[in-house]
Amino acid sequence: MSEDRKDRLDTRAVVLLLTCCALWGLNQVATKVALAEIPPLLQAALRSLGAALLVAAWAAWRGIALWQRDGTTRGGLLAGLLFAAEFACIFVGLQFTTASRMAVFIYLAPFVVALGMPFISKSERLRPPQVAGLVAAFAGVVWAFAEGFVAPAAGPRQWLGDALGIAAAALWGLTTLVLRASRLAKAAPEKTLLWQLGVSGAALAAGAWAAGEGWPAVLTLRSLGPLAFQTIVVTFASYLTWFWLIRHYPATRLSAFTLLTPVFGLLFGALLLGEPVTARLLVALAAVAGGIALVNRA
Repeated sequence: MSEDRKDRLDTRAVVLLLTCCALWGLNQVATKVALAEIPPLLQAALRSLGAALLVAAWAAWRGIALWQRDGTTRGGLLAGLLFAAEFACIFVGLQFTTASRMAVFIYLAPFVVALGMPFISKSERLRPPQVAGLVAAFAGVVWAFAEGFVAPAAGPRQWLGDALGIAAAALWGLTTLVLRASRLAKAAPEKTLLWQLGVSGAALAAGAWAAGEGWPAVLTLRSLGPLAFQTIVVTFASYLTWFWLIRHYPATRLSAFTLLTPVFGLLFGALLLGEPVTARLLVALAAVAGGIALVNRA
């Protein structure tokens, strides 16, 4: 594939993004299902470490150099720790809120990217219509978040799960900025992903041990199947694709386009888990979709 950076999304990028968005929307459902048997931090650690082994094997098969000194250590450690914190928030938060709501809240990440990217690349400064799109999406999400206090559908601590989803969004946005601002911007996508998976896997495993999470007494296909899906399809294949996209296309437009993921998350949560689809959540979803259209105007 060409190493040239592009200034807008082409057909290939759009197809890859739509596929990734569908997988990421389904990922929240898979995590929620596996939580019945595998504790949150342990599940996140197993996912990261398993995917790290797959990335290393893939790179060895393709002859991609991963271990040379290229100045990526500082950025890799920071990105890996942010990645670990992001998924700790998601996995713990799913104990208190629905997969549908989590899928909506974590896609506030483009706000962080949009605010930070002008300090990294002046060519990615947002114009007034794009800012309006992000503000509209933000307003919709705030409206949905208030539901956790007024009429929580997932229990009295729904607000906590929603808040952890928003924290995860901020951490994801910061991770994207680190990838673009550090030496990782010019590193192979495999190396970028391996840094995040390796560091986050170790950090999450340490967190699971510190939190007293033990190995599950019973493991069935009900949890092993979703864990395998998260590890192989989402964390290995789709994230590798995502980091390649970040390297070749504008980060602000990519991050805004991924706001389509809540649409898939909402659908999968309702269809597969029977989660309630409230009016406030639909308003947030409509605002997010409108924001995508404004942010990606030519």
